[in-house]
Amino acid sequence: MKKGFTLIELLVVITIIGILSTMVLVSLGGARTKARDARREADLGQIVLAMELAYSDDERYPQASATPDIIQSSKRVYLDPVPRDPRTQLKYNWRDNTLGATTNCDSQNYCIYTELEEGGYFAGSPKGSRKLDSEPPTEPGRCCW
Repeated sequence: MKKGFTLIELLVVITIIGILSTMVLVSLGGARTKARDARREADLGQIVLAMELAYSDDERYPQASATPDIIQSSKRVYLDPVPRDPRTQLKYNWRDNTLGATTNCDSQNYCIYTELEEGGYFAGSPKGSRKLDSEPPTEPGRCCW
């Protein structure tokens, strides 16, 4: 008589391996979401730093009506290219800070923000960067928060 596994034993083992691999893949999905959100927060922190460096050269923030492709002052380039969303590769949201714009941002202010996959928003402005519960307001006297 030959020793070996029966067909039922092999099917049980294959099923168990399939269930375990599915559980691992599902748990990694949450880790990927958190990693993309962490990347978004780091990107916005980098943009805030570049904006502050440009401000130190020109005593005003670079003007933009959409997320710029490059952040520079009259003297140097600080961020080229400006990071994009890690999932969609789209530019981050930018409040128009060109002179005469209809928003509350101007050459002394700016607001850049993104929606996080785990809920809420993350924004950067001259005040720094922080997590917000909702999209930055557009009410009078407030550029970002």
